[in-house]
This record gives sequence, structure tokens and C-alpha cells, in this order.
Amino acid sequence: MLTIPITAFVTLVIVLLIANLSSGEKKIEHKIDRLYASDDPQFLRSMGLLLGPPVISGNRFDMLLNGEQIFPSMLDGIRAARRTITFETFIYWSGEIGEQVAQALADKAREGVAVHVLLDWVGSSKMDKRYLKMLRDGGAQVIQYHKPHWTGLGRMNDRTHRKLLVIDGRIGFTGGVGIAPEWTGHAQDEKHWRDTHFRVEGPVVGHMQAVFMDNWVKASGNVLHGAEYIPEVGKVGDGLAHMFSSSPSGGSDDMQLMYLMAITAATRSIHLASAYFVPDKLTINAIVEAAKRGVKVQIITPGKRIDTHTVREASRACWGDLLKAGVEMFEYQPTMFHCKLLVVDEYLVSVGSTNFDSRSFKLNDEANLNIYDREFAMLQTATFADDLKHSRQVTLEDWMRRPRREKLIEKCVSLLDTQL
Repeated sequence: MLTIPITAFVTLVIVLLIANLSSGEKKIEHKIDRLYASDDPQFLRSMGLLLGPPVISGNRFDMLLNGEQIFPSMLDGIRAARRTITFETFIYWSGEIGEQVAQALADKAREGVAVHVLLDWVGSSKMDKRYLKMLRDGGAQVIQYHKPHWTGLGRMNDRTHRKLLVIDGRIGFTGGVGIAPEWTGHAQDEKHWRDTHFRVEGPVVGHMQAVFMDNWVKASGNVLHGAEYIPEVGKVGDGLAHMFSSSPSGGSDDMQLMYLMAITAATRSIHLASAYFVPDKLTINAIVEAAKRGVKVQIITPGKRIDTHTVREASRACWGDLLKAGVEMFEYQPTMFHCKLLVVDEYLVSVGSTNFDSRSFKLNDEANLNIYDREFAMLQTATFADDLKHSRQVTLEDWMRRPRREKLIEKCVSLLDTQL
């Protein structure tokens, strides 16, 4: 008599697993042909039109290194807000910086500033519940994205990994930082991570606001618009940029498409800083082809000081073809390396929430800022070079001499690539 209920339950579990482990969209399956180089106007045109918002000029960018620069700038922005604050993040944990950010947002809400906070439910699971009460008591609107509910069981694996803070629709922040003690300081020891964030002004902040609105509408059903959120913003610099996003519910391949197009167009150099580097075969082949045509490819990933050893092991398992093609692989030594940065031909700089793995490419909600500016790109490659000084290069010989136990673990872990 129990056979039917048990069968129904097992069927339900299988259906939910399938729903949560796949986006339901067709994936990029074939390599992208190299039709132009990064300095060809067609590259800029294609990137802008295929990825969403067209590239827009008149912007200014400031690089913020590590928590000692990132958090003061973000808090200054929050405290200077006059009309609106929109904030979306994945990681928000307990600790002094978490309390400071919550208090600053609550204070502005009490002053009459419209404050909207979108926290991923999984990423904010370690958040002190006092912060939520502080925010709501102050008058801020707070939503936890995809909090478990019977109506959304098929979306439990869809997390917002985006990291956006927009002040009055005029100043934006994005990059890799989460709100947690690990991101404070200046990467001075194992407990303080290395990361980069960007402060942005200019018309492209409107793109950032639009990305926030995408998930805010999904989570709340409410559309925020008008001059308070999307003001007319004049030229504040000469930088070209656009902000674009991806999610399983629409355009899940946009991030991988961006990386593939940029790598395929590269002529001289690719500098990739990646906290979680687990590329699929298609992406590996694109990097290998770039290296074989003479592009200098350097990649920095975390070393043994990493928050998820499974990812490191899966990453190292796929380095063989890259190393054989001449790609230079490095592991950052002092602490967890959480940067997410791509620089191509000292021209394109892409920064944001996206990791170089299947979870970011297929399952997460992500957002990246692409900057097309040679002077700014040179600054990023100089910072990359400084990170190289604190990294250990892994040669093909080193990789081949890995202990047998490590190779076995890597093979087992690589089976989980689609979820890493």
C-alpha cells in the first residue's frame, strides 16, 4: 500500500533535482570563430549589442583594493545618499563591518532616503538577525532572494551572486567583495582576503541600476522608477563601459559568451584573476587556441589558502591542456584570493561577481561591468603584476608530478564541475 506514495515522493525528488541542477536553456556548444581582434571596432559593437546594453561613454572609474579601501568608500557613499539606495549582495555575514553597513543603511532610511536591500537567502544565512531587524525598523525594504517556499522549489539552486550598490542612481559600486570580516583589512594575513572592487560614476550607473531592478522586480513584484532611481546623468569622464547581467531565467549564457568573445578576440595578452577557476572544455579550448596563436595568457587562482578546497582540486584537474599550450598558471600564496577580473590586450577590463566556473556561467544570477579604456586597463595589469609577486607559478612539470592521491581526488571532484 505504501508503494504509490513512496514512488510519488521519489519522483518528486528527482524532478526537483533536475529543475535545480539545470537552467532549462540551450547552452553554447560550438566554438566562437575569430572574425576580428580586440582593437577592431566590430569587437566593441558586438560586445555591446550581444550582451545587452550598448557601450556608453562619459564614465569615470576608481579601483578600490581590499577592505581598507572598499568599505570606507562604500560607507561614505551610503552616508552621502540623498534620495535612494539600492543594494544587492550574495554574502552578508555577522561581524563589525556587517553591523556598520546595516546601521548606515538604517540611518539613511530614517532620514527619508528610500533604501532597498536584496540579500541572497543562502549567502546571508550567517547574518545576525539583528541586522535585518535594524534595517526594517529603520524603514528599509529588505528581501531575501529565493527564500525557500513551496511555490519556488524549482528555483532553490538559483542564487543571486550579484554585488551591486547604487547611490541616488549616480554612483555605483561593484566587484568581488562580500559583507563579512574576511574582506576587511588589506590582505595582511590568512584571515583577511585579497579582493578588488570598483567605484563608478557616469551614465553607466544607469545600467547598474537596471541590473538591480531586474531581480528586485522578480523578488518583490514592484517596479522602482523615476528620477530618484534613474536620473539623467551627464558626462563625468571619458571612459567607455556597459554593465550586463545573466540569470537562469534569461540569458544564462551571457557571461560565458562574454568571456569566449573576449578570449577569441585577444591578440597580445590575457590576464585573468579568478577566485574559482573551473572552466568547461569549450572555454579551455578557447584559451588554448589563444595561447597557440601567440597570446600571452597568465591566470592567478587561490593557492592552498582557499575557502573551498573542492573547487581548487576541480580546478587543478583541468590545467593539463592549458599548461601544455603555454598558459602560465599561478597560485596566490598569502591568503584567499577572491578577485574576479579579466584584462584583454590592456584594453578590456571586466569585473564583477562572475566566477570562471559553470555555476556562474549557468546557474547563478551574475553581473559584470566591462570597461574599455587603455589607461585604466594598464592600471589593472600593473595590479595583476603585483599579485604575481605574491603567487607561485605551477609549471607543467609541477602539475605532472602531483601526488597520485591528489590526482584521484581531482578526478572525483571534477564530476561535480557543473555545480562548482
